[in-house]
Amino acid sequence: MPSKHKYPFLKRFIYFLVIIIIFLLLFFLSLIVKPPKVPILKNNIKSEKISDSLTICNNSWLNHNSYNLWELYVEGNPYERGVKTGMLTQNLIEYQEKAFIAQILKIVPSRWYLNFLKYIVAFFNRNIDKYIPPENLQEIYGISQYSSEKYSFIGPAYSRILNYHAAHDIGHALITYHIVGCTSFAVKNEMSADSSLLIARNFDFYVGDEFAKNKIVEFVKPDSGYKFMFITWGGMIGACSGMNEKGITVTINAGTSEIPYSVATPISIVTRNILQYAKNINDAKQIAGKFKTFVSESILVGSAYDNDAVIIEKTPTKQFEYKSKTNYIICTNHFQSDSLKAKKNNIENMLNSSSLYRYFRVKELLLQYNVISPNTAATILRNREGLKNIDIGMGNEKSINQLIAHHSIIFQPKKLKVYVSTSPYQLGSYLVYDLNKIFSDTFNIKNTKIVYNVNEIIKADSFLYSTHYKKFKYYKICKEYIVLYTNNKSFGEISNDKIEQFKNSNPNYYYTWQIVGDYYKSRKQFNKAAKCYRNALTLEISTLTDKKNIEENIVECNKK
Repeated sequence: MPSKHKYPFLKRFIYFLVIIIIFLLLFFLSLIVKPPKVPILKNNIKSEKISDSLTICNNSWLNHNSYNLWELYVEGNPYERGVKTGMLTQNLIEYQEKAFIAQILKIVPSRWYLNFLKYIVAFFNRNIDKYIPPENLQEIYGISQYSSEKYSFIGPAYSRILNYHAAHDIGHALITYHIVGCTSFAVKNEMSADSSLLIARNFDFYVGDEFAKNKIVEFVKPDSGYKFMFITWGGMIGACSGMNEKGITVTINAGTSEIPYSVATPISIVTRNILQYAKNINDAKQIAGKFKTFVSESILVGSAYDNDAVIIEKTPTKQFEYKSKTNYIICTNHFQSDSLKAKKNNIENMLNSSSLYRYFRVKELLLQYNVISPNTAATILRNREGLKNIDIGMGNEKSINQLIAHHSIIFQPKKLKVYVSTSPYQLGSYLVYDLNKIFSDTFNIKNTKIVYNVNEIIKADSFLYSTHYKKFKYYKICKEYIVLYTNNKSFGEISNDKIEQFKNSNPNYYYTWQIVGDYYKSRKQFNKAAKCYRNALTLEISTLTDKKNIEENIVECNKK
């Protein structure tokens, strides 16, 4: 007869967990994020549908172009902009929230655990409104009034929209799911085709294909500060990639970060304020320095005034600057400043992750092309090969183009031109927007109809029409299918033909073989599993963690 004291630690842990859950429940119930004080709207705001693609709201508008990009223009005070944005993009806000929650449910299928995480996030993000400037809160509040009630089980609309702005930062804790991992670079002088500064970036913030479908190119004329544009999605006012009328650009890349234990300012709110109030690099550094962030981040800031770009490296407690001594600067997901590059967690990140590999691949291509134009920049951003042009498989995290990008963007700050990719990923055409034209007093959307510059489009990647891309689409579908069968033995067996088709769809990607190995291992076919794992080890593996996992599986299979 087992002793009743056999598992004292387990019992203590369960009691502790119950107490924590009760505490969090009570704490969550006491959390009331009060809406900010907002001015009374002077004008009666109404929307008018002009056509199937264009809706007008006073002097603001939303246009849906033939490339499936949404173009949004808003002006006025913060609350007014929020109300107009909410009114114009109501359907997009609901769509985005649905896509976001669907992906979270995919990652965390347990409703109980998801509910538990809700309280954790609520606790973690307590007092988040204290770290966001009042004008940003007013704008978010205006937008939240047009949020769907379908998701009230998560929380009130204002609280939800507010907390979603920390999603990129929280993605650091979910790095296992490849939510965050971006690549950017800038060139100037002899390395730029017209000698002026050029910045390019892939925003690899992956929350599912549905999440990336309805991108918004937003143009803002605020009542204070500078006019600016940024790429966003329904309900989001933070800037992940953008440029203002003074030729200041911002792009953010996740850095090496400890697990955060307290809330601070979401990084996209920091960069949003840089866009609105900075005219040069010095302004950008001063603005960034005013904010405390709760994760570490690299902000690549470009400036037409300085004809230069620098990386602002922020940690929750400090801020540093990295400035290149060459005519190019590259930013992936590790720190480069003297103060941070030798830190233990940064070195571990460089050794374990794909960041350093992507850095060297960008450098290799920049030196190969030597002179970079917008078209050349797009070619680099679309590159899928590894170092020395080795085929490392489609979707490899070590690729510049991981085939997961939410958006890809190229800036010419001196010309105030921005090239925005169209779906899928960065494979579609890049549309060119001229801020001089869009922010001019003579611009009228009713007369113009087409917002982008028709004669300057960068054509879609030929890969989009290739057999290889068809194979990649098959690979993505089949991968989900095999993982599902691996985790559910009751589903039965997958035919050998299906397995072979899957392997042939993306044979140079180590993960293809790892997935098949996992399937065979789940079915106790250990010889087949070990063979697949050994094949995976001959290919370019994204992370040291994945490599160790594969090696451990081989050892385990050999013991059977």
